[in-house]
Amino acid sequence: MTMTEQERDAEFRRVERALEDGRSSVRLRAAMAAGTEPDARLVDTLVERCAVEPEFFVRDMLTWALIRLPVDLTLPRMLQELRSERAQARSQALHTLSKIGDRQAWPAITRGHLTDADDEVARAAWRTSALLVPDGEEAALAEVLATQLGRGGQDTQLSLSRALIELGDAILPVLSAAAKDPDPGVRAHALATERILADPDTGFAHAIEEAKRVVALGGSGQAGD
Repeated sequence: MTMTEQERDAEFRRVERALEDGRSSVRLRAAMAAGTEPDARLVDTLVERCAVEPEFFVRDMLTWALIRLPVDLTLPRMLQELRSERAQARSQALHTLSKIGDRQAWPAITRGHLTDADDEVARAAWRTSALLVPDGEEAALAEVLATQLGRGGQDTQLSLSRALIELGDAILPVLSAAAKDPDPGVRAHALATERILADPDTGFAHAIEEAKRVVALGGSGQAGD
């Protein structure tokens, strides 16, 4: 049954208040309600909440609510958030852009995002850039992503490998170069990524451990070593 304008106004105010509630369960239900009955007036509230929401499941529901709204409303706000000084605002904006999937966002994803000091921002930027990269620009993106090889723990490295693999054969030259890098962590990460590209069924944990053994023995994993 369609709500009257008065009912919509009341629901808008209720959801707006609930998104600020101290209980995560209440915020989760409010975000779900915002996506179930999309209301353009909630755009700013949803975006602002994304930047500060501490609970993962609530953030995920906020993203769902945002992508239920018209792109011409959400896209400009996401691009604005990419320039935020708050790391969570940037990472959530990138995550939401990956769900929107509009390539108009591509020029706003900068080298600064791809090399951001915050791992969550960088990981979101890697995923989103690999999804939105225009045809013909895969090699250039691969070169930037390759500068992050060896970074962080296993989860962060897996995120980077997945983003690189999305680019296909365009990554082969940069991985070949990285396999000769002076840093053993970079070499191992490059070798593990090559292995997964060649055999997608290989688990990352196995690939990285195998690559570390190769590097420890002084090899690059390439012909002639």
